[in-house]
Amino acid sequence: MTIKANLTELFPLFFVAALCSCGNKENQSQQTIWTKADSLTETYLSLHDSLHQAWNVMMHDENMKLKAMHSLLHEVSLTSPGEQETLHNLEERLEQLAHIRYTQEDLANAEVVEEYDFASNVLVSELTALAESRKEFEYNTTMQKLVNTILHADQRVSNYRQHYDETAIRFNAFIDKNSNLLKEIDQQELTKKPLFHMSADE
Repeated sequence: MTIKANLTELFPLFFVAALCSCGNKENQSQQTIWTKADSLTETYLSLHDSLHQAWNVMMHDENMKLKAMHSLLHEVSLTSPGEQETLHNLEERLEQLAHIRYTQEDLANAEVVEEYDFASNVLVSELTALAESRKEFEYNTTMQKLVNTILHADQRVSNYRQHYDETAIRFNAFIDKNSNLLKEIDQQELTKKPLFHMSADE
């Protein structure tokens, strides 16, 4: 009777201990989930920042090229007073180029990028050829430096686009793999980024 009575008294303690054990496992499981979620969020933000930086660096370089083209056009106008109509036409086209600049979202439409590239390439060719045809070009170091700046920036375009694509591919792959858990974390729209589709040999 004494042993049975003692077991009866101890049973509630065993029950409470069992509940505590289950609760600890549940808390540990929940903690593991949130630890993984925190890690994924940190990785997502890091990839997003890298993508943003790759885009901004590329756009900054393109802006510097356009600025150099405006400056070169001004230098040429100082030595070509009889070609104002041609120079005015180039100026208008240069202004228009800034208006048809593509955005990250525009990359989904290859025609938008192709239109910008065509207009840019033609302008670069015409403007640099016009500058180099001036007799003053041989001794005008400002004009020479501007032409070099424009041509070198034009050569960097494919490298910047390739780097952006590589970063976007990593970003998109991460979203594909972890989108369900990431959506549970902050309920935001996780959208993959379109690419330039630059290959390593371009």
